[in-house]
Amino acid sequence: MADQSVSVIIPVYNGERYLAEAIRTVLDQTHPPAELIVVDDGSTDGSAQVAQGFAAVRYVRQENAGQPAALNHGVELATGQFLAFLDADDVWVPDKLAVQLEAFASDPSLDMIFGHAQQFIEPETPAAVAAQLQSQRQVLPAHLPSAMLIRREAFDRVGGFRSEWKIGNVVDWYARATESGLKSRMLERVVYKRRIHGANISITEKQSRDDYLAVVKAALDRRRARQNLTED
Repeated sequence: MADQSVSVIIPVYNGERYLAEAIRTVLDQTHPPAELIVVDDGSTDGSAQVAQGFAAVRYVRQENAGQPAALNHGVELATGQFLAFLDADDVWVPDKLAVQLEAFASDPSLDMIFGHAQQFIEPETPAAVAAQLQSQRQVLPAHLPSAMLIRREAFDRVGGFRSEWKIGNVVDWYARATESGLKSRMLERVVYKRRIHGANISITEKQSRDDYLAVVKAALDRRRARQNLTED
């Protein structure tokens, strides 16, 4: 049987409130990961104590450098044939890894597999944010790290997450993965649950939404450069 070892990486910054629940949903997978690496991005709360309270967790700390740097640090340490990621305030469904590995086994040509996310509202979420979510789809396809399982060699072909953008790094990485020709599949089922609360980075970092425009422009520039090379 092919190696199905999975390295899971959880980046955390001041996430003590939800981190333990995130860790438990990884350790309780029906297909247990080979390793779980928690990368502490310079937290000043009790995140370290929470992570170190789990014997199965490999805890590492770095000076605060942002989530992309924490994710890349985890990848550098990972030893599994597959990589998976989980935000410290979200949770996986129990068979997330199992169903994605089954999909890989059924189609060995795949490089990465995604699934749907189910959003849920934390009780302390500001009323305005909660009301906005109620008008949106609560289950949706997610081309996000927390919903992804990827072959390590495929991730290395794309390269790591870029730290220029606070939010846009995920969009940028997926654009580069597509440009690199990675073959993907979207499972028609929920693989993780995304917690909506007042401190979500996509809510608190509104000024960084300009990142998305910069990422799109960068992708277009790369496309034009390739076309120019082809024409020449």
